[in-house]
Amino acid sequence: MTVTPRERRFLAGLGVSAAISGIWYFMQNSGGGASAVVAPTDSIALAEKRLARLRDTAATVPQKEEILKSVAADLARREAGLIPGDTAAQAQAQLQTILRRLCASQQIEITSTNLPGIVPFGDAYGEASVAVQIECRMEQLINLLADLSTQPQLLTTRELQVTAANPREKTVTVQLTVSGLTARKLVPDKLISQRKGAGL
Repeated sequence: MTVTPRERRFLAGLGVSAAISGIWYFMQNSGGGASAVVAPTDSIALAEKRLARLRDTAATVPQKEEILKSVAADLARREAGLIPGDTAAQAQAQLQTILRRLCASQQIEITSTNLPGIVPFGDAYGEASVAVQIECRMEQLINLLADLSTQPQLLTTRELQVTAANPREKTVTVQLTVSGLTARKLVPDKLISQRKGAGL
């Protein structure tokens, strides 16, 4: 079989074309390799910046731990005034005991007692209340209210109604409601969900 001049030209053009394609292919691959080498340099610079930020953050950790310890100690000191108890009934019994003790120290007799229950107080606590009715002289009432304010527990007078009882003995009838803060876990779940439903 003989090769014609036309076929020779075609084969020569094909060889030249293959050579040019091969050169172009290797130039493209060597150019892509050079840009891949530059990328790690950029990521090293970014890693060094990130490391510097982490070192700055780590340097502030001891200060943050000291602040956390201080805040935790302050919170523990304040929460020492919560009415103790594992249940709502125990907390109300503790509050009732405190109120009876203070009334007894002023020679005041409690004629009736009502326990309204524990309700939410803010987002973190509960509020236990005890309502009592007493009959006493005005100075006894003033001394009782002063004694309430000096107790280590977080107590407050929620309601106070005074009416005249015996003008001859100068006594008054008093409706007194005293509240104290408790742990949030003592608040019935039903009251918490109602309060959230009301948007409070």
